[in-house]
Amino acid sequence: MNGSMLVPMASNQQARPGIGELAKDQKTGRIGLVMGEIGGRVQMRPMNGGIEWDAMPDDVVAPKAREELSARLAVKNNNSRVGL
Repeated sequence: MNGSMLVPMASNQQARPGIGELAKDQKTGRIGLVMGEIGGRVQMRPMNGGIEWDAMPDDVVAPKAREELSARLAVKNNNSRVGL
């Protein structure tokens, strides 16, 4: 061995969503797009646009399939109401 050791991730540990990916802020329950990371906080934006909010990195996780579907459907419904 060359002195480096690979540390396996626990089977229940997942990587945090990256920039441009959909994520859930577990603290607030909001789902949005990851826009970046500044000052140790993850910047997220609502799926239908709007003001970004900051989330703590440990609170940012991939949404469950049902949560993602619900969020995407809400955006589609809102867009159809305003004629988009």
